[in-house]
Amino acid sequence: MTFRRRVLYIPGYDPIPPRRYRELYKREGAEQARISGYRLDFGPRSDRSGFGWGVNSEINGLRSESEIEVLVWADIVSGSMGQSIAATYGQLGRTAWAYIGSGALFRLMRLRRGPVIAALYPVVVLLAQALVAMLVAAGLGWLAARLSGISLLALPVFLAVTWAALHLWRRIDGRIFAYYLMHDYAFTAQGGGAYPAALEARLAQFSDRVAQVLADGWDEVLVVGHSSGAYLGVSVLADLIRADRVPGGARLAYLSLGHVVPMAAFLPRANRLRADLRYLSARPELDWIDVTAPGDACSFGLCDPVAVSGVEPSDRRQPLVLSAAFNHTLSPEKRRSLRGRWFRLHFQYLCAFDRPGDYDYFAITAGPLPLAARFAGRQHSPGRIARAVNGFTAT
Repeated sequence: MTFRRRVLYIPGYDPIPPRRYRELYKREGAEQARISGYRLDFGPRSDRSGFGWGVNSEINGLRSESEIEVLVWADIVSGSMGQSIAATYGQLGRTAWAYIGSGALFRLMRLRRGPVIAALYPVVVLLAQALVAMLVAAGLGWLAARLSGISLLALPVFLAVTWAALHLWRRIDGRIFAYYLMHDYAFTAQGGGAYPAALEARLAQFSDRVAQVLADGWDEVLVVGHSSGAYLGVSVLADLIRADRVPGGARLAYLSLGHVVPMAAFLPRANRLRADLRYLSARPELDWIDVTAPGDACSFGLCDPVAVSGVEPSDRRQPLVLSAAFNHTLSPEKRRSLRGRWFRLHFQYLCAFDRPGDYDYFAITAGPLPLAARFAGRQHSPGRIARAVNGFTAT
């Protein structure tokens, strides 16, 4: 008998088109199948709604069919990134104040310093770029005025060189990601952590889509959320269950990967997200596994997203917090190849491991075992952080 699964993937703050996720899945899935000794075959889906792909597997003699769909919000991301240089520096000031003024930054540092340093990175880089640009511009302005004997020439030269230097920095941002990360954190911090209206509308569409899929009789409907998509998935599923849209007997599962929940939940007006975390953690309608890795500096590795947010209910059931254990599941050679590539490492959850352990993204999304069965009997990974340090717990 063939196990049938539907996967709905929610990306993080990422402007790339969904076909890139298909290319990543096929490339890395083929590599993982080679390493682990199982078979994956890729093809189209029977359901052509939205964007996605199909994959069939045979693992340990058991077969499965999966259809994977990307729930797209890249258009909202792209719209939020269309900022001028001046507007981006305005975002810098507002975002810094949102985290520092509320005290959230200092509470985040009590969890993991890696993601806090990652959050400070675009601030430091953008300020350094502006300082270097102005220093160079001031020097050239002084030189132009001295050589020409026209003192008034210094100001227009200063302004022109500063403008040119800042534009040059932005043109090479595809290699340093300062503007991209600034837009990411600014998007999260806008409204003090409350979801903007456009995102709320898209989350409602995602909930509708999950409800449609649940009605189709799959053996498992697996929602996967990566990075900031991890906390969006919490809200999507909380809305779905509150509305009583999970049919009896449906097998619903949630896999959150590389979460950055505290970056949003620790903000003063993130009441909606905190309420969703509290609600979802106690619901029996789904199984929720949360996977992070301390080696991923862009996520809150092994931080229990519900507990650290200060909203853990007395009847909590989930999530089960597990480590992807990069130090064990990636060979020393592979880790060396990824050294300094922290953005790529943040996507490792979606990629092949050359020393795979229990966590295997392709066996989970395309294999013959449902998520709950795969991790049945497991306890939280050692090192789980569950102390409630959030200063804002209103829901």
